[in-house]
Amino acid sequence: MRRGEMLLIRKNQLGQITKTPLPNEDYQTIVICLQEELLRKIALEEQIDLPQKYTGQPNILIPGNDFLHGYFQSVIPYVRNPEEKITTALGILKVKEGVKLLLHAMPGLKEFLFDFSEPFKIDLEKFMLGNFHFNVPVEKFAQLTGRSLAGFKRDFQKTFGTSPRQWLQEKRLTEARHLIEKKNKKPSAIYLDLGFESLSHFSHSFKKKFGKAPTEWLS
Repeated sequence: MRRGEMLLIRKNQLGQITKTPLPNEDYQTIVICLQEELLRKIALEEQIDLPQKYTGQPNILIPGNDFLHGYFQSVIPYVRNPEEKITTALGILKVKEGVKLLLHAMPGLKEFLFDFSEPFKIDLEKFMLGNFHFNVPVEKFAQLTGRSLAGFKRDFQKTFGTSPRQWLQEKRLTEARHLIEKKNKKPSAIYLDLGFESLSHFSHSFKKKFGKAPTEWLS
């Protein structure tokens, strides 16, 4: 993304965003969450026919226009002055305005925005190998793979031969050792990206598994 661009991010996925400011400039981003309950209300109010399940790209770059630019300019005062209380009703109006401007700019976004179907059951092994480093509860992994918690644990045991929590810990620590030993990455630079909440927790778990502190594996 470049200055002034907008990205619409699909629900039910995990991801990371790297913020890279321009030289001698601050990086500023405005994030607006489109809650499903509010989108359902908008669909009713606008008499929007609910489409079939969306199967397109998970993230869509929205071309800028004067209307969207003006909209985000109007939101900036609320972002810069969080201490000023904004009523729930006014917040809802601003989100509704944003949704309508999106549909005006790209009518085809209707399927993206108003698909309220639940995630379908996906390949568990492929998903977990690609997303194990995200620090989210097991319940969230279950939801994103289209399973109940009990079904997720059952399928996980069949696929990996162990429990989700045990596998996640082992996988993250093994990846950490690879990054430290082979890529010469510093522990302080990787522990958050591998789903650990603190450096001390990471170091303790790492030493418990491998017998040496993470820094001792640096070449």
